[in-house]
Amino acid sequence: MGYEYEEFKKDVYKLTNINLDLYKERQMKRRIESLISRKGFKGFEDFYKGMKQDVELLHTFVTYLTINVSQFYRNPAQWENFDKEIVPYLIQNSEDKKISIWSAACSTGDEPYTIAMILAKHLPLTNISITATDIDDEVLKFAKEGIYSERSLVDLPKEYLDKHFAKISDGQYKISDDIKHCITFKKHNLLEDRYFTNMDMIVCRNVVIYFTDEAKDEVYKKFNQSLKKDGILFIGSTEQILKSKEVGFDILKTFFYKKIPFTV
Repeated sequence: MGYEYEEFKKDVYKLTNINLDLYKERQMKRRIESLISRKGFKGFEDFYKGMKQDVELLHTFVTYLTINVSQFYRNPAQWENFDKEIVPYLIQNSEDKKISIWSAACSTGDEPYTIAMILAKHLPLTNISITATDIDDEVLKFAKEGIYSERSLVDLPKEYLDKHFAKISDGQYKISDDIKHCITFKKHNLLEDRYFTNMDMIVCRNVVIYFTDEAKDEVYKKFNQSLKKDGILFIGSTEQILKSKEVGFDILKTFFYKKIPFTV
């Protein structure tokens, strides 16, 4: 019997610490097969050998696998709700008026920077602490640089662009150091690593949809434990948490869920 997807998954886990068993198989297998074909490899075994020999190919695979689709102020109506309703709620529920937020699977940084700019309308920058994480070293490196194309900023309201960005070349913008200093970027695997604690809010959008139902539920339960009392989970426009009370959340507003008492 030849080298099949099952063997490939085991070898990928050894190489990257990414457990493909926790992703929806048909969807993920189809994506990987498409990449293998585009890169000119014969199959899973040939591609795996290629990744072991070529670090750039390995980086390409991890980036492709983690489905990095990001943009500033993506889904504007949700960010307007965050600005007008959720941020005041967070401040009201904070004794010291300091807000800690975890942007999980932050990709190229568009999301945590968006969060910081909105919070800066309501709070001093010294009261804002954002932990931004992703599994992919390359996108974290990009995020830390804080330089973005005009295309990434197309939905960003002009007030934020004017206040927090400097144009450094034709079509290239750099985010201000003041906003950068609010954010700590870290590598983190949602399916493997220890979760952060004492968060006022977790933002995790359009990521867990690629996980199996069992893995998804486990992530939500861990998010519950990461949040402070009455903390908020902000999910993506393609998501909803079915049977949310069973994983420790109650819907507050569309795409925003409030932590409720729950025992793992």
